[in-house]
Amino acid sequence: GKLVAGFMGRAYRRPVAKAEFDRFHRYAKQLLKDDNSFTEAMIATYSAALASPEFLFHCGQPGELDTFALADRLSFFLGESMPDEPLRALAQQGKLRDSDTLRAEVDRLLEKNEAKRFVKEFLNSWLKLDEINDTDPDRELYPEYAGDWWLVNSMIEESRLYFADLIAGDRPARNVIDADYTFADERLARHYGIPGVLGPSFRRISLPKRSPYGGILTQASVLKVTANGTVTSPVLRGVYVMERLLGDPPSPPPPSVPAVEPDIRGAATIRELLKKHREDASCASCHQKIDPPGFALESFDVMGRWRENYRSLGQGSERIEGLGRSGNEFVHYIGKEVDASGVTPEGEPFDDIHQFKKLLIQDEEGIARNLTEQLLVYATGAPVAFADREDVSAILAKSRTAEFGVRTLIHEIVQSPLFREK
Repeated sequence: GKLVAGFMGRAYRRPVAKAEFDRFHRYAKQLLKDDNSFTEAMIATYSAALASPEFLFHCGQPGELDTFALADRLSFFLGESMPDEPLRALAQQGKLRDSDTLRAEVDRLLEKNEAKRFVKEFLNSWLKLDEINDTDPDRELYPEYAGDWWLVNSMIEESRLYFADLIAGDRPARNVIDADYTFADERLARHYGIPGVLGPSFRRISLPKRSPYGGILTQASVLKVTANGTVTSPVLRGVYVMERLLGDPPSPPPPSVPAVEPDIRGAATIRELLKKHREDASCASCHQKIDPPGFALESFDVMGRWRENYRSLGQGSERIEGLGRSGNEFVHYIGKEVDASGVTPEGEPFDDIHQFKKLLIQDEEGIARNLTEQLLVYATGAPVAFADREDVSAILAKSRTAEFGVRTLIHEIVQSPLFREK
């Protein structure tokens, strides 16, 4: 009985009701009565407990969370696992509802090694980094990238280290869009055109003054996730930026309108194809929002490296041929020049990604609001509804003096009724 009670308490992350305990205790006794060995009986009982909804799901009741449910939510948010012993003890003592105690626990959990799991899984959820290997670069158009796993792994590590640093340093949410530093090893620095970084270890590096790579918006991982390996699409990248980084998702396209496919033969640029597409009134209103961020990111190829010209398979100003990294023969052409200019929905023109970033950063609160909502969805599993807008605004108001620091946002989220209630 003591073994079953102790195991269930750990598995359920809360005190176990007598009826719950009796159910599994009777099962264990029946197994022993049926001539199963003690080991077999306990394994079967433990397995049954681990298959129950109380272990598999968060079963807190609607309303204010009790201290055990609050510990559970906090631990799975910042550690991706069940509450540890100090957190369980605070829940048992009923101290977790105290605001100062809750702040101290947030800081403690963020300093634990398990916080790396939070960073990894949150970025997978928010930025879709777990899809980075869903496509491979075309070996005719981009032969230099074939099988370059060092580069791909470095892209992911940069994003993780960068976001972990935003938390550790309580850096402003605007750093999602732009910054004058990043984290890189030799391979990634070479990809970004930054000299003097040697070896496989990552370090914080200052970016050159005109570097386009500061901020999550232009990290190679994001740029690869939003390309299909053969071509880039302002539509795909534009939708991604609107949804993931700006919190202004566009409406879905009308079902009768075909998708715009870039011309890899090089006869027409994607901008030229989109110009014709936007002549349809039903498309123009959405593309007015979608296309500007997509156009601004056209200066980056399918792996996030800066480019001045497209590459094509059919025609261009210069024929390029040789052997790729995988040993394959390739032929492609230097295509038309990239045009990364555009006009925002508010009528603000920009010439390139540098000017576009400056326009985005003017709305620091909008950037912070989106990050707050992304964290809330991840922390609670519930979408942020229209009725929640006042609570979100309260989180932002309390974070404004800290320039919407990312660690401050996490603290205010945990203190918010949106996190402490169900």
